[in-house]
Amino acid sequence: MNPHHRPVALDDTDRRIINALQDGLPVCERPFMAIADRLNLSERQLLERLRRLRETRVLSRFGPLYNADRMGGSNVLAAMAVPEADFDRVADRVNAQPEIAHNYRREHTLNLWFVGAADSAEAVERAFRRIEQETGLPVHRFPKEREYFVELKLVA
Repeated sequence: MNPHHRPVALDDTDRRIINALQDGLPVCERPFMAIADRLNLSERQLLERLRRLRETRVLSRFGPLYNADRMGGSNVLAAMAVPEADFDRVADRVNAQPEIAHNYRREHTLNLWFVGAADSAEAVERAFRRIEQETGLPVHRFPKEREYFVELKLVA
């Protein structure tokens, strides 16, 4: 196992934070305070826990998800066949691209899946080419033909 990805023990408060944030942040002057109040925490406690969850990579990214297509941009599903011994290095390179929000490991020949999203199809393609250059592996593109909405929430 990659030493950068060691399992982290989550307590009940960490789990409640992760579960609560999957519903989004309220649109208000102090959204973290509003979430903290709901969780019976101080705003400072919430922010400190979020910082720790990011530093330990329990949360690899924290930020909004945009539907780039609806804003005139582009979203493209992609996958890679990554040798197991190189998986963590490749996943780190994929995650380092600002156009990639997250990735998923799958039990399949194509074992690393992710979505590229940017303000143009060209910007997504440039991100995929950077990944290919940095990893030496091809990125398989699966452009969207039809859109379905599936709300996915993972219970921590």
